[in-house]
Amino acid sequence: MIEIYLFVNPLGGICLNIEKDILKLVETENKKIQFRFIPLVNMRTINHLIKLFDIPTHDIEKRNQLFEDIYSAALDYKAAQLQGKKKGRHLLLGLQQAVAVDNLPYTTELVEKLVVEAGGDLDMFKADRESDFVKESFKTDQQIAREMGITKHPSAVVFNYACDRDFGVLVEDCESMDEIKRLCESSEETLQYLHEKFELSHYDEPRVPHGHLHLL
Repeated sequence: MIEIYLFVNPLGGICLNIEKDILKLVETENKKIQFRFIPLVNMRTINHLIKLFDIPTHDIEKRNQLFEDIYSAALDYKAAQLQGKKKGRHLLLGLQQAVAVDNLPYTTELVEKLVVEAGGDLDMFKADRESDFVKESFKTDQQIAREMGITKHPSAVVFNYACDRDFGVLVEDCESMDEIKRLCESSEETLQYLHEKFELSHYDEPRVPHGHLHLL
C-alpha cells in the first residue's frame, strides 16, 4: 500500500495541477494508493506568495488580504470535508481553479456556490465553518507540518510499504510528479535510488516517521 500526503496552497494553481495528477495516478495505478490533501498556511508560505505576486512590502493591506483569503479558504476546505472527502476535494479544486486559473476573486459567494455544486448541505457547511472543531482541525494540520519541517507548498510525503520502509519520504516544491511516481514504485532500481538519494550521509535526511500522519 502507498500513502501520499500533499501539503497545498488552497488557492494555488501549481498545487491544483499536482492534485489533479495525484487523482489521475490513483485512478490509473493498479496499486492501492491512499492520499490526503492538507492545507498549509504559515508566514513563510505567505511571504513566498508576496514575492511571487510582487506585492510591495509596505502594502500591509494587500499582505493581510492575501493571508486572510488563504486562511479562510483553508477553513472552507476543512468544513466541506466534514460532509465527505469528495465534497471537500470538489471545493478545494474549484477554489483553486476559480482564483488561480480563472482569476476570479475569492468570495463567500464563490465558496457557497461550490458547496452547492458538490451536493453539500449549505446550512450545515455554514455552521461547521464557524465551529471550533474546524479551527482546531486546521491547527492540527499546521502542527503536523511544523513537526515534519514542511515550509513550502506543494510538498509531498510518500509512504511506500512495498519497499519495506517504516518512514515517509519528503519531496519539497514538487511542481512535477516525477519524484512522487518514482517513490510509488517498488523495483530494485527504485530501492537503490532511495538509498543513494535519501540515506547517504551527505544528504539532509528528508525522512518522516509514520507517527506524524494518519489518514482520515
